[in-house]
Amino acid sequence: MDFAQARAQFPVFERYAYLNAGTFGPLARATVEAMEARQRRDLEQGRSGPDFFAETIALRDELRARIAALVGAEPAQVALTCSTTDGCNIVLAGLGLQPEDEVVTTSDEHFGLLGPLHASGARVVVAAPEPEAILAAVTPRTKLLALSQVLWTDGRILPVAELRDRSGLPVLVDGAQSVGAIPVAATGLDFLTVSAQKWLCGPDTIGALVVREPERLRVDQPSYFAQKSFQPDGGFEPRPGAARFDSQWISPASLAGLLAALDARPEWAADRAAAMSGLCRTELAQRVDVVSAPGQGTLVSWRAEGDPTKTVKRLFEQGVVARDIPGRNLIRASCGWWTSEEDIARLGEALGESG
Repeated sequence: MDFAQARAQFPVFERYAYLNAGTFGPLARATVEAMEARQRRDLEQGRSGPDFFAETIALRDELRARIAALVGAEPAQVALTCSTTDGCNIVLAGLGLQPEDEVVTTSDEHFGLLGPLHASGARVVVAAPEPEAILAAVTPRTKLLALSQVLWTDGRILPVAELRDRSGLPVLVDGAQSVGAIPVAATGLDFLTVSAQKWLCGPDTIGALVVREPERLRVDQPSYFAQKSFQPDGGFEPRPGAARFDSQWISPASLAGLLAALDARPEWAADRAAAMSGLCRTELAQRVDVVSAPGQGTLVSWRAEGDPTKTVKRLFEQGVVARDIPGRNLIRASCGWWTSEEDIARLGEALGESG
């Protein structure tokens, strides 16, 4: 499948230069068709009976294996969740952190990670998003590093595996802006979250959590899927592997949709996304103050001239979808494997007009 064929799967590109996969990725026709087909089956045959549940379990197992293959993990290390925040909450609750414990994070994290960190009850230590600053913040009380692999603010990549090795501490990796955007290897990472609706172009409210050693993390927030068997008092035998952390029922339509989205992803996706991100940065640098460094993730951010929210609105009116970063005076473009040279040129032209 060449670029033109791959891009043609997404009707939204007929209307917009869509540069906001860091929030929601575009939906392919096959993704929506798979969801509709599954919902039609449920409409006509009902959501019950042995076939319904067997098919749903088979979809869950297939998706678990596909996500594992994507990040170099084993299927038994993958839990199905509803979001990155869901995955972060599962990990932090399971670690049983105490007020005297510390967790080191950075000043550029999304609330999807920061909220669960605050709720964990541990002391949250905030460092600059630089490897040496992160390591300098570690003390004997530090129990965990909690970091984005790609920062949502400017696309910077943090060397999370290296930080784990150098600190000797477990690391919770927010993979919302990395999985599906850049090559990601879960090997050596303790916990990695996956947001399916962003760079994987999947449906809403579905994601995953990769747990390196599932048996060493407590099930603190059990769903029905946590148990292999249970007693009248609620005591239960956990399911084997990371499946014990499956957060809740996920609709078969969403499962089928994400599988279709993964099928639509070309083998050359990461290389193309990197090339388009580099081109975007180069082109924008001629017009605006770009803050994203070369060779980073697939997010390109620049300083806004005037109100960033108004600029983003004007861009949308001109057929370009981007977003602002609240409180940072930044505007961000997300460059995926589907991004074309014309999309980037259209962004540049719209910025000139909006200025």
